[in-house]
Amino acid sequence: MNINEIKVTKSNVHNLKNASVTIPKNKITVITGPSGSGKSSLAFDTIYVEGQRRYIESLSSYARQFLGQHQPPDVDSITGLSPTISIDQKSTTKNPRSTVGTITEIYDYMRVLFARVGTIIDPENGEEVVNHTVPQIVRKLLKYPEKTRLQFLAPVENNQMQIRKFISMGFSKISIDQKIIPFDADTKIPPKAHLAIVVDRVLIKEGIKKRLTESVEETLKLSNGSIEVLVNDQIEKYSEHLVSSSGEVYPDLEPRLFSFNSPVGACPECNGIGQSKSFKQDLMTINDELPVTKGAIKPLLKRNNFLANMTECFLEQEGIDINTPLNKMPKMIIDILWHGGKKKYKYSFKSENSHFEFSKIYPGVLPWHEKKSLETTSERVRKGLEEYMRISLCEKCKGQRLNQFALSTFVNKKRITDYSSMDIESCYNEFKVNFLKGEKKVIGEKLIKEIRQRLNFLIEVGLGYLTVDRAANSLSGGESQRIRLATQIGSSLSGVLYVLDEPSIGLHQRDNSKLIKTMVSLRDLGNTLLVVEHDEDTMMQADYIIDMGPEAGIHGGEVIAADYTEKFLKNKKSLTARYLTGKEKIELPSKRRSLNRHINLRGATQNNVKNLDVDFPLDGLVSITGVSGSGKSSLLHNVLVPACKSLISKKDKDLYIRKNYSSIDGLNAIESIIELDQAPIGRTPHSNPATYTNLLDGIRTLYSQTPESQIRGYKAGRFSFNVKGGRCEDCEGNGSKKIEMHFLPDVYVTCSECRGSRYNNETLSILYKGRSIADVLQMTIDEAFLFFKNHPKLSRVLATLQSVGLGYIKLGQPATTLSGGEAQRLKLSRELAKKTKGHTLYVLDEPTTGLHFKDVKVLLKAINDLINQGNSVILIEHNLDVIKSSDYVIDLGPEGGIGGGQIVVQGTPEDVAKCKSSFTGKYLKKSLK
Repeated sequence: MNINEIKVTKSNVHNLKNASVTIPKNKITVITGPSGSGKSSLAFDTIYVEGQRRYIESLSSYARQFLGQHQPPDVDSITGLSPTISIDQKSTTKNPRSTVGTITEIYDYMRVLFARVGTIIDPENGEEVVNHTVPQIVRKLLKYPEKTRLQFLAPVENNQMQIRKFISMGFSKISIDQKIIPFDADTKIPPKAHLAIVVDRVLIKEGIKKRLTESVEETLKLSNGSIEVLVNDQIEKYSEHLVSSSGEVYPDLEPRLFSFNSPVGACPECNGIGQSKSFKQDLMTINDELPVTKGAIKPLLKRNNFLANMTECFLEQEGIDINTPLNKMPKMIIDILWHGGKKKYKYSFKSENSHFEFSKIYPGVLPWHEKKSLETTSERVRKGLEEYMRISLCEKCKGQRLNQFALSTFVNKKRITDYSSMDIESCYNEFKVNFLKGEKKVIGEKLIKEIRQRLNFLIEVGLGYLTVDRAANSLSGGESQRIRLATQIGSSLSGVLYVLDEPSIGLHQRDNSKLIKTMVSLRDLGNTLLVVEHDEDTMMQADYIIDMGPEAGIHGGEVIAADYTEKFLKNKKSLTARYLTGKEKIELPSKRRSLNRHINLRGATQNNVKNLDVDFPLDGLVSITGVSGSGKSSLLHNVLVPACKSLISKKDKDLYIRKNYSSIDGLNAIESIIELDQAPIGRTPHSNPATYTNLLDGIRTLYSQTPESQIRGYKAGRFSFNVKGGRCEDCEGNGSKKIEMHFLPDVYVTCSECRGSRYNNETLSILYKGRSIADVLQMTIDEAFLFFKNHPKLSRVLATLQSVGLGYIKLGQPATTLSGGEAQRLKLSRELAKKTKGHTLYVLDEPTTGLHFKDVKVLLKAINDLINQGNSVILIEHNLDVIKSSDYVIDLGPEGGIGGGQIVVQGTPEDVAKCKSSFTGKYLKKSLK
């Protein structure tokens, strides 16, 4: 066995067909090929899964039961495997508490730094808040000249019990509002007076140190850590605790005080989220000229709505006709309607099969939904309620997430939130200078070094534009991948096999060189990198290339070519090699379309886009380009799309109203808008191409209309594998059963009852053209197109799937097994299949994600067909083949983050290529030759 290579023999995972390959160690190997050709099956589902499985098997059976385990892949043998780490696109967190700082541990180091060298500044007077130890207090008192008279006072609570306790302990003098008098049980104490027991009186002289120490200790003990020393009629205050001038006691500085995920540090108002969500009347009101339950308030529109029935009873008892428009009702009634009241009403109504009679106060529409939101455990219900909620910054912490104690602590005159709100590059520059002195420098030196290193790694992978407090759930797949890549460089491990899934996604060509440099440094540490990638620059910089194919799905799964880069480029069988050498290429369009109509957006303001005026041309293909973080998504998805939807949508238009632009016109040219982002299409095996494109609804209806179904009374629901009735109840429509094996991986066995078909025998006995519904789900899209060619609606959807190159996938293929490129095209085809009324504006977000050169060609044809039908397409893109094929380019920049948000150049690709200040133009110039 050669220890310098990984050898895979006969892998049959997913669509792989006895795929065998040898991969050199300590090199960068790129696996490429058409979308769906088996790249991820080889890299992740074969090599990574086996590496993980072997590592987990080396642990004790006790440890194994707590770890997610993998089934052994269907492969003859894999030799030479190293420990494997996967850096894929699917592990982006959806937790709103997770930030760039927390996942890279930068924020954790900052918290320790602030806890150990932070200075608390009193917000009242701007002075430092400090605590004192007994020796410190004694040293300060000994500085007074000889014969200085000191009186030690212990502040105490003003209550009679306390007074009696101190009298019984033998104390005879008390300070009331700084006036010392003798006291006993009969002494009248004003109720709100400041009290302090006189513990001792001392004269400063030689040898008094021991007496002073005892007095200070006794006083602190009696007063729970506070002491007042009367020095010649002047009061000096000391405390073992951190106490502000207003008497507020600060907690001790510890790392969790600076964590918004801990109750110790989180803002009490928003619990560390930084935002508050609240139900708003204007989001619930559709049309106040209609009656309350008949169109005025959206959540009361549903049939048999419990609150709607209560509302009608409440209005009747208040003598209000239920047909009265909302805006014609008395103000008092409207107030009770929204916020509830104190008066009890009698309710009597029928809801579905139940009859209700009860008496209680009317809860109000807003409190009712707040209670429902807090109590529901259903994600679907919570998501439905969120459309009536508006997110706003927390009033108390102003979005900073921390409480007042944490926000009063400073390092180098800055709060922890000041550092975390900076972009990574600016933050790095702050920590580049060691600003600590003396003892604090010794304590903080290592912490600052760790923070600086981690910030630098992020800059090296091209993420200097992100802020440290950027929410992790707002990162793209490519950004989160590069963050994990930067974390791995920081770990400085050697001898590891890293499996990466298209790390160049969302990355401009300028930043790509930084990413490649990072991968090279990982390799030079003695690691092996296996990269699934379509990016030309990455392939040309790789040591070794494996090309999968020849086609996708059942027509792929073979190793077409595998060799060191120089030799690979000479391989005549490889389609990828032909594209890399320029023998095959995506041709420039013969002529650009002339675009005369525009959407004119004025004063666009979102994130780093500030007061920008943009004219978006219609009737053609428009690309929004620019370096990562230049404001492309902010402009398109957060300003343009909501602005268009708020003015075009017939329903739910209030959901899209934003105040982030001053004006927009030109929308009369478009009838509708369709937006496609990069969200996944489904996370469970129950989601598949047939369900996602709504094909299954049409197919189920077709089966319910067969003569046999009509006789048996089967409705469309009978042919769903998600609900009781038609599905196999033994496996609950899954087609397989999970057997838990405790410390071994779970075993999945095909259901013996339905033999993996998901349906019961009665449902399977209904045939259409001699095929059951389970047979149809096993068809490829190409087969299904021929099978349903006489059904216009079904054949239209299937033809659209074929047009984007997905004819090879099965109708019932689980969404979890689709590649990134397949999922993106499936999304596109669903929208393309919809019958649109008139001119539609399509907005796409990097549709070339996960696509090979050949697939990009297919995609461009589908987009151009759309435009030729009288529609417009605007997309965010980094792919030079798409940009050069565009009719118009709007290039944002010049940099990312605060250095972006401006238009660098706009015009035809040729115009952009001439602009010397455009990074896109620099790379586009080569593609236009």
